[in-house]
Amino acid sequence: MAKSASNRTVLMAIDDSEFSEFAFDFYAQHVRKDRDDLVLVHVSEFTSLVNAPALLTDPVVVKELVKEEEENVKCLVDKYSKKLKPLHAGAKVKQMAGRVGEAIVLAAKEEGASLVVMGTRGMGRVRRTLLGSVSDYVLHHSHVPVLICRHQDHQVEHLH
Repeated sequence: MAKSASNRTVLMAIDDSEFSEFAFDFYAQHVRKDRDDLVLVHVSEFTSLVNAPALLTDPVVVKELVKEEEENVKCLVDKYSKKLKPLHAGAKVKQMAGRVGEAIVLAAKEEGASLVVMGTRGMGRVRRTLLGSVSDYVLHHSHVPVLICRHQDHQVEHLH
């Protein structure tokens, strides 16, 4: 994607959730410009490997987990390719591993993004405080504006 002065790079964090799909649809309907260079970023966590030390010694199991993740990513890319077709748009896909929030911020820097778009799972204040929130992390650490799309069917009552 050759970038001209009138293009902007939009980085969109994707996963296989309805929240990610909602963010994509919101971007496509309300934010997208014809000259956008879209970068879809998927971050593989490989949490199964971290949470199961016995697996680390069995290369066959590790290989199977990696193969399964590659298959999941292929399905994800196919899904978003279909969503891009009616827009007559393309996108670069970037796969990363590690802590999701940190990887998204890094990808935005690497790609020279001028906007990050992502969904939110709509956790309440207590869960977000205890578990952390990817969208909160990206919002507070990104060097560019972040559009966080909250799915209307998953509104959480916030204390005022």
